[in-house]
Amino acid sequence: MTRPSADAQITFLPASDLAASGAFYGGILGLDLVVDQGTCLIYRVTDDAFLGVCEHLEPIEGRSVIFTIVAEDVDGFCAMVIANGGTVDSGPEHNDRFGIYHAFVLDPDGHHIELQRFDDPEWSTPAR
Repeated sequence: MTRPSADAQITFLPASDLAASGAFYGGILGLDLVVDQGTCLIYRVTDDAFLGVCEHLEPIEGRSVIFTIVAEDVDGFCAMVIANGGTVDSGPEHNDRFGIYHAFVLDPDGHHIELQRFDDPEWSTPAR
């Protein structure tokens, strides 16, 4: 099975203080903010690589760092994972809170890999 096209990559890190993280990544490191989701800030590192820092009200068990592949065809990626003997842990499903359609698959060590499509096709333009 052919792998669907990946459009970008995001690594999400937990943030205990979103304002302090924003000051560090945007101010000290000088990264451009492209999405402010309220509890998550996403910064451009390169044209197709991004860093997200997220503050959640409840911790997400087993997902302190999330490696995300941004792709239009989330369903196709999930079908490929299953066809190749992998495991889809959750989804695909729509997440209204963050305006995304996504699924989580597991690597051999149990790390969650997110397959995600933003509702807003212009998500990676400078923060609105």
